[in-house]
Amino acid sequence: MGSLILVGVIVIAVIILFTFVPVTLWISALAAGVKVGIFTLIGMRLRRVTPSRVVNPLIKAQKAGLNLSTNQLESHYLAGGNVDRVVNAIIAAHRANIDLSFERTAAIDLAGRDVLQAVQMSVNPKVIETPFIAGVALNGIEVKAKAKITVRANIDRLVGGAGEETIIARVGEGIVSTIGSSVDHKKVLENPDTISQTVLSKGLDSGTAFEILSIDIADIDIGKNIGAALQTDQAMADKNIAQAKAEERRAMAVANEQEMLAKVQEMRSKVVEAEAQVPLAMADALRSGKLGVLDYANLTNVMADTSMRESISKSTDPQSGDDLPNSKGE
Repeated sequence: MGSLILVGVIVIAVIILFTFVPVTLWISALAAGVKVGIFTLIGMRLRRVTPSRVVNPLIKAQKAGLNLSTNQLESHYLAGGNVDRVVNAIIAAHRANIDLSFERTAAIDLAGRDVLQAVQMSVNPKVIETPFIAGVALNGIEVKAKAKITVRANIDRLVGGAGEETIIARVGEGIVSTIGSSVDHKKVLENPDTISQTVLSKGLDSGTAFEILSIDIADIDIGKNIGAALQTDQAMADKNIAQAKAEERRAMAVANEQEMLAKVQEMRSKVVEAEAQVPLAMADALRSGKLGVLDYANLTNVMADTSMRESISKSTDPQSGDDLPNSKGE
């Protein structure tokens, strides 16, 4: 009975040993010539570090001829970095004769950059294609250009350097500025390389994580006649303003006309009122003896004679057409 208990304890101890202590990983490290102590692996377990995430990259670095220690890889793992990607980046840089230390690589990885991709891009440059960027020449013609930017990663500026969006924005600004400073759009069409030369000479890669190698105009096209459209809009606006002012003057003229008609009616009413006072004054003059009956008769004759003369003058007025001969000569 005691022997069975002893065997069970031994089996449980072996299971716990192989579960807690990565013996197979330790054997793999020894076979690869990497000296990693068994107590070092146990310490990784106690520090909640996955041993395979440290030992496997260490084996890879040792085979590539890199001098890396377990403490370096473990500290980077505890800091939240990707140990395998960092080791791959250092190996790629070492193969390409790029001076890249572990500290700088770890800092780039902790900054959120893909350090392996950056090393690959520094060896094999990347081409960034911009969308169509529109600029307006001085003669008002819109010119659209598409550029291809060949960039290479600048490892020294990966930490804190701007990304691809900044490169595209700066190149777009340079294209718009170059087209806008051209007197005629035909010159831009004849020599599109002037755009790339002007933009490339401005040092647009400063403060970015890239180094611009070349800027090539991939396509160029003519857009709208912006100058003519602006002049048309301005003429339409001036026309609307002139019409509004004319309508204002017409309204004022109509108001003045109505005001004058009202004044005429007012004056006519005063004349009628004054004429109404004449018979009253004559009656009063007759009652007071200031005007005799004979005088009144003479006045009546004069008024009748005046009325007759006015009728005769109207009947003989050439403008009335009464005395003019007709088409038969009558």
